[in-house]
Amino acid sequence: MIQLKQDADGYVRMKQHYPARTVIEITFNDGTVGEYTGLRMNGLYDAALAAYRLGNNLDAKGFDRHAKNIHRRNAVEYVPVESGMAP
Repeated sequence: MIQLKQDADGYVRMKQHYPARTVIEITFNDGTVGEYTGLRMNGLYDAALAAYRLGNNLDAKGFDRHAKNIHRRNAVEYVPVESGMAP
């Protein structure tokens, strides 16, 4: 079991995908605790990554094709979560 804690801004730190069947326990700011699967958290991570790429005009692989120097920084570290989110 992996334990994560929501920060004051409503995010948890997640730098990678977790195995799909891993149980992840999140302690929310309001004191509640929720258990989610790695599959659910991976979906939230993918959604945050897609929003980041869209907001920064990056392509599907995380590249800015119009830049002179191409630096691939397509990872997000913080994923937004909320208490009571559907499993």
